[in-house]
Amino acid sequence: MIWLNCWGVGLAKHLTRTDVEAILSIIYAWKDEKLTWESICEAAEPVIGKNPTRQSLNGNKLIKEAYSSKKATLKLHGPSTPKPSSQTIAGERIARQQSEIESLKRKNSLLLEQFVIWQYNAYKYGMKEHQLNEPLPRIDRERTE
Repeated sequence: MIWLNCWGVGLAKHLTRTDVEAILSIIYAWKDEKLTWESICEAAEPVIGKNPTRQSLNGNKLIKEAYSSKKATLKLHGPSTPKPSSQTIAGERIARQQSEIESLKRKNSLLLEQFVIWQYNAYKYGMKEHQLNEPLPRIDRERTE
């Protein structure tokens, strides 16, 4: 059984929760057209005080998902900085986005808590990881009975 931290992901030994949050912020705010693991490592060094390896970043599920998502967004839309027509509109947009972010953080936290409960119960009742990772059964929608 793989035991995970409270986020539901394993952390590399030298990446703390604060380091992960800082690296995620770097990825989310990335403005350059090209995003690479090496460029993230370089950008993270002054922020977290050490130069993480590509392997340690790629080994963290949250960082890997943020990287993949940002890379896909850059590929589809390129780097963009939306320019609102006024400061009032910009302020409203920021307030709305901050509210949405907080709401999503709360939802994510609740889902991770639920995952930890399920993880414990799976361990308690002897379920194996391969059983938990079995694919869902295929639904045959053309079958009539």
